Amino acid sequence: MQIKPRVHLLQIWQAIARHSFADGRWDWGDWGRLSSVADAERLLCLMYPATEIPEFRLDEPDTTQKDVLRDLRPAGGRMEIPAALVAALSEFMSRHSAADGSPTFAGDYYFSAQDPLQEVTPEQRELGVVDSFSMSVTLCLATLGFLDKFARTTLRSDLRAEVVALRQATSERLTAAMVGLLRSFTVNVFDADTTQGRRLCRNLGQPRLTERAVLQQFRERFKPLRATIANRITLGITDTEDALKNESMLFECGWAWGVVKGAPQVPLSGGTDTGGPVVAQADGVADPVPYLYFTVVALDGIQDLSSDRTLTLGLLNEEQQTLAEALRLRWTVTQQYWSEIARFSDERWPLEDIPWRVTGQRLESEYFSLSVAAIVVHDLVRRRAGDEDLARTVDVMQRLAERGRITSPLTRDDQSLRLHSPGVTLPLQGSEQLGPPLQWTVTDFSAQLLKRTVQLAGLSRNTVTQDRLLRLADETFDHLWQRRIEDGEGVDLWDDVNAVYPTAPKREGPLSWSITERLTECMVVAYNFYTREPIRSPQLALLATDLLSEANHRFGKEEMQSAVGSSGLTESDWAKSLRTIELRLRRAGELVGTQPGTASAIALDVLGELDTLARARGAAAGEG
Repeated sequence: MQIKPRVHLLQIWQAIARHSFADGRWDWGDWGRLSSVADAERLLCLMYPATEIPEFRLDEPDTTQKDVLRDLRPAGGRMEIPAALVAALSEFMSRHSAADGSPTFAGDYYFSAQDPLQEVTPEQRELGVVDSFSMSVTLCLATLGFLDKFARTTLRSDLRAEVVALRQATSERLTAAMVGLLRSFTVNVFDADTTQGRRLCRNLGQPRLTERAVLQQFRERFKPLRATIANRITLGITDTEDALKNESMLFECGWAWGVVKGAPQVPLSGGTDTGGPVVAQADGVADPVPYLYFTVVALDGIQDLSSDRTLTLGLLNEEQQTLAEALRLRWTVTQQYWSEIARFSDERWPLEDIPWRVTGQRLESEYFSLSVAAIVVHDLVRRRAGDEDLARTVDVMQRLAERGRITSPLTRDDQSLRLHSPGVTLPLQGSEQLGPPLQWTVTDFSAQLLKRTVQLAGLSRNTVTQDRLLRLADETFDHLWQRRIEDGEGVDLWDDVNAVYPTAPKREGPLSWSITERLTECMVVAYNFYTREPIRSPQLALLATDLLSEANHRFGKEEMQSAVGSSGLTESDWAKSLRTIELRLRRAGELVGTQPGTASAIALDVLGELDTLARARGAAAGEG
């Protein structure tokens, strides 16, 4: 199945509208309004495409396209749809706030106890989590952009007041989410002689390098980054400067699962533009250990703060711009660190040694390999990497698809099934302070693989490499599309793993807004891919140039001929033919630099027409 972003996104929207609207009002259902993560993911399924893809815009009702209106019919008509979204977003902001009005970021039922016989405590359900911070950044930016346009339309006085209140609440939540991300960032410094240090050395050296050689290379390679972290990253993070200055120590950086224990409060001006309270900065409980999964989630959210749309619309106030700068520094440092770790040895990358072994949690999984690959993709996109690094990353993605049984059949008692069902479980270190030890389960291996594959395809400037990526993307998308729920609650949404893997357990519990949201993201990424110019082939460019040279020469020769009595055409028809050919040649000349294949096709057609005129002239001369 080929990815068709517009068609498939409309199908997703149709299913979401059918599931989420009742009589024109947003219906949260039994599982809604509990987890801020799930609720944000659900709203983003509509808000993200509506603000990222022009054809899906809902903020200017007069421009909403007919097929969009058709598929969102349960939400109402042209004017009712944006009003219904404003109401849903307002309820989200209100529901996920404390009694004092400060935003909350509860994981709720996304948390589970490591011991299934124990119950998650109410205090644990209310814990903030990086998924919620990151999703809230993306949702708040989408909402602010949506309101910026929608507020300029003609609104009822009550709706205008609701828009003003929603903008205020959204800005406060955005600030709180950014503060949460700052206080969840951590740098874990440890000795090479510890268990964690030896594990990192094995990851980096593999069988080829001794521990001593690894330590020497680590010191040399990460010296500039070590200095940057020690001297410039201070906001919302425990002091690690002295430990980092000891070059014999190893370190990892990234995001813990929530606010880190002992993380200092981030100094704020005390309010938004109106001077009201914004953030209640609770004490953290998470151990200062970076998690690959939460690091990737944080990087995705922070990237939206630097998007052209955010900057063009001026969505951030002065205080948020300061927070965004601090987050962008962590974004850059983290990308560079993990990209260097993944590509530590030129001969064989540690990333190519699948599965990746996590040092802090003593786990290994293909999912962690995909998480590191996702960070490498971020870095490759940032620095516009060359074909060699890109090709090696593509090899890793293809191997992960095979090992994840997306492009290869499931075998008997295949442990790869656990990537999809029940998923990869992450022990949340530090959560035991408030109850039983918690875990976080991730099941989006296939969706993450699809997203990173399409991103890489957009980066590639090599037709062979891009073709490999697009084939992998199509296969992964086909796999995911088959996992839609066929009946019951959430029909045509996700996630029914049993539909692809009959030996997987039957689906229980709520539908997965996590998978549904990530599929929606993939459609936006695919849309952006297809809006770019195709790869310019040097070979095609040479061919197009040669064809145009011949066509222009033949055209010039034809212009010197007389139409009367020679070509079988009247002088008027002959002049029109030449004028049409001239315009097509001009068009081909404009395209030869960007679309040489199209230019070649036009040149070939023109050569055929010129040959037809020449043969007609020859036939007319023979009759004479």
